[in-house]
Amino acid sequence: MKLAEKWPKSEFVFTTPIGTPIDPRNCTRIVQTACAKAGLRNVRLHDFRHGAVSVLLALGVPPRTAMEILGHSTLEMTMNVYGHVSLDEKRAALDKVGDLFSQGQK
Repeated sequence: MKLAEKWPKSEFVFTTPIGTPIDPRNCTRIVQTACAKAGLRNVRLHDFRHGAVSVLLALGVPPRTAMEILGHSTLEMTMNVYGHVSLDEKRAALDKVGDLFSQGQK
């Protein structure tokens, strides 16, 4: 608030204390330090990007919307590289196939 008009205008959510973009290496250090303090395994910052897409898709967000959020130019990139399928999703899909067969036997 003290900087008001002097604060650089940007689209960044997280910045340095003076409003400039955080160097990617420093951002990685911040995340890894927080993980260590929380007793979590060390993760790459980029892993959060993969996780975000998986969560969005699991919540039923349309793939095209997830693609726009990530800033990908193709849906293929979003789905093939970032769209991980969980074991529960695989089971649910196979259960649906099983339901088809059990309905046909009635």
